[in-house]
Amino acid sequence: MNSVRVFAPATVANVGSAFDVLGFALDAPGDIVEARISATLGFRGVRIVSITGDGGRLPLDTARNTAGVSAAALLEHLTHRNPKSYGEIGLELTIEKGLPIGSGLGSSSASTVAAVVAANELLGAPLSRMELIPFAMQGEQVACGAAHADNVAPSLLGGFVLIRSYTPLDIIALPAPTKLWVSVISPHLELRTQDARKVLKRTVSMDLAVAQWGNVAALVAGIYRNDVALMGRALEDRIVEPERAQLIPGFFEAKEAALLAGASGCSISGSGPSIFALSDSGEKAQSIGAAMTQVLNKLDLSSTLLISRVNQEGAQVLARA
Repeated sequence: MNSVRVFAPATVANVGSAFDVLGFALDAPGDIVEARISATLGFRGVRIVSITGDGGRLPLDTARNTAGVSAAALLEHLTHRNPKSYGEIGLELTIEKGLPIGSGLGSSSASTVAAVVAANELLGAPLSRMELIPFAMQGEQVACGAAHADNVAPSLLGGFVLIRSYTPLDIIALPAPTKLWVSVISPHLELRTQDARKVLKRTVSMDLAVAQWGNVAALVAGIYRNDVALMGRALEDRIVEPERAQLIPGFFEAKEAALLAGASGCSISGSGPSIFALSDSGEKAQSIGAAMTQVLNKLDLSSTLLISRVNQEGAQVLARA
C-alpha cells in the first residue's frame, strides 16, 4: 500500500453526568484523513500536505496540529520498537474537515483518530484500535490542554466507551442500546474547550458528588438494560452543566423544548455549544430536533440538526491504494 483513506465520526462526550469519563460515536458527520508514504527522498517523520474544510484556520505545522502530533507519536513509537522497519519512513497527511471547529462534537478528535488509524493501517496495522488510544490522546492535549479520551475512544472504537481510569488508562467498551436515538442541535457558534473548562469549579460539595456518582452509575445501568428512560433521568448533571450552560445562548429553552417534545433527557455535547437529546424512536428524535431548532430560530441563531443512531463501528477505512 502507498496510501490509506480513513473516516472518523463525530462524538458526544461527557454525556450529561459522566464528565470526562463517557462518550459515544455518531453516524455522521466526521473527518477524513489520507495518509501516504512520502516520495521525497530522505524525508522521515510526518508532515501535513493540505487541510480543507477549515477555512484556513488549522496549522499545517505537524507539531501544532492534533492529527500531526498523534501520527508522529505513533511513528516514533513504532520506530523505537523496530527501527529497521519504520525508521526510514516518511508519512504525508491530507486532512478533510467535515466537522466544524469548536462545535462540541469532537472535531479535533475526529482528525486525530482518522490520522492514527490511517497511519497504523499504512504501516501494516501493528497496533490494535485500543492500543491507538494513547496516541490519539496526545492530539487532544494539543487541542485543549487535556489528554482526555471521551471523544477519541468512541471515535476509534464506536459505540459507548467508559474511561474508568486515566492513570493507568483503563478503557471499557459498553454495548450500544438498540432503542436509542439521538437528536443533536449545533448552533453556528464556536466554543473552545479551553474556555469551557475555565468556568468549571475546582471543588464540589459531598452532596453534589454523591448525586453525580448515582447518576453516572444509573446511566451505565441504563445502557446495559437498553432503558432509554433511565438513561435520560441519569443525564442530570448538577456539577458541569450549570456552569457551561451560561456560555450557550438558548440552552435552557432548547432543553425544555426537547423534554416537552418527548426527549428522555437532554444535555450539552462535549463542551458545547451543541446540545443533544435522547429518545427511543426516530419519529420522536425528529420532533425533538424540530423543537430545539425552533427555539434557536426565535433567538436568531442559525443551527444544524443531526438525527443519528449510535455508530457501533467507529473509524472506517474507506480506501487503500
